[in-house]
Amino acid sequence: MPKGSSGLSEQTYFVLAALLDGPLHGHAIIKKVVDLSQGRITLAVGTLYGALDRLAANGVIMVEREEIVNGRKRRYFRITDEGSGMVEAEARRMQQAAAVVTGRHSLGATFA
Repeated sequence: MPKGSSGLSEQTYFVLAALLDGPLHGHAIIKKVVDLSQGRITLAVGTLYGALDRLAANGVIMVEREEIVNGRKRRYFRITDEGSGMVEAEARRMQQAAAVVTGRHSLGATFA
């Protein structure tokens, strides 16, 4: 994700949000994203690992540790300070954008 880009994709937003509570491995991230998004977002394994690799390359997350489970390597990812700042800024941006609509006196009004 290029520096200075505005907004995160919804998938990326929820991946980063999933990591705010601490390091997780891929399958746990997938489950947490489903939970946090109330089932709206389901990530395919390939999609998730592509996103994780891009986020790591951009310094937004990092591999905290690796372990072998049932003969397979499991990587645990954690969000960096830069990533935390990015997801928090995105949350504020979305909150401000939502306030444009939710702050209106009559939400039942028809928009032109």
